[in-house]
Formats: sequence, C-alpha cells, structure tokens
Amino acid sequence: MDDVQHLRRAFDLARPEHPHPNPRVGAVIVDNSGRVIGEGAHVRPGQDHAEIVALERAGAAARGATMYVSLEPCNHHGRTPPCVSAMVAAGLGRVVVGVEDPDPRVAGSGLAALREAGVEVTMSPLPDDARAVDPGYFRHRETGLPAVTLKYAMTLDGSVAAADGSSRWVSGEESRADAHELRSAMDAVVVGAGTLRGDDPLLDVRVGTGVRQPRPIVIAGKQPLPRDARIWGRDPLVIAPTDFEVPAGDVAVVSAVDGRPDPIEAARAIADHGYYDLLLEGGPVLAAAWWHADLIHRGVAYVAGKIGGGRGVPAFDGVFASIDDADDVRITDLRQLGNDVRIEFE
Repeated sequence: MDDVQHLRRAFDLARPEHPHPNPRVGAVIVDNSGRVIGEGAHVRPGQDHAEIVALERAGAAARGATMYVSLEPCNHHGRTPPCVSAMVAAGLGRVVVGVEDPDPRVAGSGLAALREAGVEVTMSPLPDDARAVDPGYFRHRETGLPAVTLKYAMTLDGSVAAADGSSRWVSGEESRADAHELRSAMDAVVVGAGTLRGDDPLLDVRVGTGVRQPRPIVIAGKQPLPRDARIWGRDPLVIAPTDFEVPAGDVAVVSAVDGRPDPIEAARAIADHGYYDLLLEGGPVLAAAWWHADLIHRGVAYVAGKIGGGRGVPAFDGVFASIDDADDVRITDLRQLGNDVRIEFE
C-alpha cells in the first residue's frame, strides 16, 4: 500500500504540468523510515527532470532511499543529462517505476542501467494509471500522432448552432467555465477556417490566474483567412494545403483531401511541432473529417437545457445514412452543470 500511495503522489505531481514534447513525470523520494524527503515534477522542456528536482530537495538523505517515479528514467543525453546517472550517483537503494518509457531512446535502457548499477528496480502495479498521466505523450511515441479530445455544446435536440450559424450561447455559464478548464489542460486548441470566419474566436483560457495558454491552431483550406481576425494576436499555427502569408504565427503545409488538409497529415504536423494534447473545437466539417480518420479518442459534450425545435447545424457534417454506421463509445463521466449536462466519452 505504501508503494501505491507514493506512486499516486508522483502521478499527481506530474499531471498538471506542460513539458511537451517531453513527457510529464513526477518523482517522490522516501527514506527508510517512510518519510518523504524530496518531490519534484518536470515542468517545462529544458528544465530539470522530476528525478533531478526530487534528488536536489532530498540532498544527502537520498542515499539508500526509495524513489517513486511515474515514468522510466531517461538514460540518454538530450537538453539535460541522463537522470539515471544522477540517481546512481545519489546512492538510491530502490526505484519504483510507474511504467516503461515507449521512447526508443529509453525503452527499457533506463531500467537496465539502474539494475546494472546495483539499484533495486520494482515495476508499478499501476501501469495503466501511469499511462493515463500523459496520454498524449504515449500516443505520440507509439503512433506519431497526438491525443485528440473533441469538445462541443449542443441543444437537447442535437444542434450545435441554429440554421443561420448563430450559436452564442448554446450552453450555460457553468459549462463555459468548465470548457475553459478543459482548454487549460491542453497543448493546443484546434478549429477550422469556417469557425474562424464565423465566430472570430480567441481560443484562450479565461478562468483562473497565471494559467498557461494553449496555442491556437487553424485548419485552413485554400482560401485566405480573414486578416482582421483576433487570433493573429495569439501567434497561431495554421495548417494548410498550400503556403500563404499570414499576419502572424506559422504555417505548416500538408497534403490535401478535397481541398482541405488531410486529417492524418494535419495531426502529424501538429505533433511534430510538439503539441500532443489537442482540443478540437469545431466546426462540424472538421469534427466529421477527424472522426472518420479515427483521430478522436475522447470527447466532451455539453448538452444544454435548450430545444431548438427544428433542423439546425449538427455536431458532425455529412449524412448519417444507417444505424450500422454508428460507432459505440464508452461514457466515462456524466454530471450536471447548471442547466446543462456534461457527458465525457471515449
């Protein structure tokens, strides 16, 4: 039980940080009396890894102690020296590891180096929980693609907007605040050119103070984007099938499907920029394209206490031709927010 308790603490330390393209990692050092003598997390790329932060806080007391770390320690030189060398030099007696690192530069070599140095290594009984700390990192290292969460708000009768495109506000204040919390956990927020033109969104986080802002990303077609859009003040990344000038930010060119960026290539280009946790916010054309490309692994739907009473804009563009075309999803969370219902699914 002590191992589980300290591992969960390492997971909690890692979870809120944003070190991508490096992994989220938390570490806890416990002496032989069971006292926590050092903790740390990897906060930003280029900064000390969690293991180093915890060792510095433990100091000489780390000799003979046990470190609990959410992910296998690195054994290679990157922007910082290998953590394994520092752990061995500190004289740790035992290391409990949440899960093996899928990065081919690590992939078991960190565990092997610790064992060769005489450090006792124990693998966690919670590997799935350890992976859940950073699903974007694991998905990228295993597939080259980011983890994508689809977010949308709709009326009880299934429209995300009225027929004229108006959608402000479908959901209530509590749901909108929750959606900003969702944004704050992401590396980037993604919208299509239609949403940019119709809503002129900022795609920022407007709850809390001192929160890290996700980068805005626009999936564009061949048509120029509005040069007076507010998004240009937030250094966006534009994914497009052809190169063109933008007032600010960067442009990544990928191959096209029907005049729009190929969804797989677009997602891969975003991941190549170091963004592994994406929030896909619309609109229906983009949502349908990424859904059918099997890019979306999680969704959050806010079902508002509103009835449109007619045919509006659906969450997904296209035709739902047969019930046989429907995909099964697993409902993972259900709660009421004001007069709305928040449904989370995988």
